[in-house]
Amino acid sequence: MSAPRIDAHQHFWQIARGDYGWLTPALGPIHRDFGPADLAPLLARHGIESTILVQAAPTEAETRFLLGIAAKTRFVAGVVGWADFNAPDIARRIAALAVDPLLVALRPMVQDIEDENWLARPELAPAFEAMIARGLVFDALLKPEHIPAALSMLARHPTLPVVIDHAAKPDLSKPDLVPGDLSAWREGIAALAAHPNTLCKLSGLVTEAASDWTIETLRPVVEHLLATFGPERLIFGSDWPVVTLRAEYSRWHDTATALLAGCSAAERDAIFGGNAARLYLARRGRQPT
Repeated sequence: MSAPRIDAHQHFWQIARGDYGWLTPALGPIHRDFGPADLAPLLARHGIESTILVQAAPTEAETRFLLGIAAKTRFVAGVVGWADFNAPDIARRIAALAVDPLLVALRPMVQDIEDENWLARPELAPAFEAMIARGLVFDALLKPEHIPAALSMLARHPTLPVVIDHAAKPDLSKPDLVPGDLSAWREGIAALAAHPNTLCKLSGLVTEAASDWTIETLRPVVEHLLATFGPERLIFGSDWPVVTLRAEYSRWHDTATALLAGCSAAERDAIFGGNAARLYLARRGRQPT
């Protein structure tokens, strides 16, 4: 029996809620509401049974909003939420959120935090320890400059399950990218992959590329991810609807499939669902919907 097919990174939002500071009219096609009815036909087209719904606002109110959607939406298997890791009562806050079994992970929006070394702060330990105690995953929304701090955090909390969102966002915008342009990212990814409890999402790459990207733009990145994390620690995600700034859902799905053509069928099954089920759902006693 093949593994369930899971899109492990997608978003919904309602702009009128007012807590999406990054979501401005300048973002054009995604500056509107998105909900389950928009995504369902795309999932059906590609045989994807379940998703992981990811936060897009730094508020607990939005996390509870997403949990409410998940409770009513058959295909949403889990929610990656947000909590204020700087709060003095963060352990209590995490415990309260984790009462809902649909919460599978937390994601502070590290890329938007001014201090590049924020993740290395020892005073964040209560948040990470509370997540470990509750069986939650840490979704790391990083850029390459945040990797050193992430490595410090991983050394301090080696049992914390971590997934690197969007492969830490390598800069793919240069028209004539050469291997040297990605040297710092490549070294950082290899160091992250050396931690066995750390996985990586195959997602968000096209929005780091120029509008005329091709499969060859992405190939060096995906080859490096396969060489470092291996198929057993890579997870497919669409980053829908953000992905539509550079590609329709189907184009990204088909591109990822083509880039993984050298993997075995079992390895592709793992990347397109099995690994996400193991990371997010099994530890919370859940199964794909």
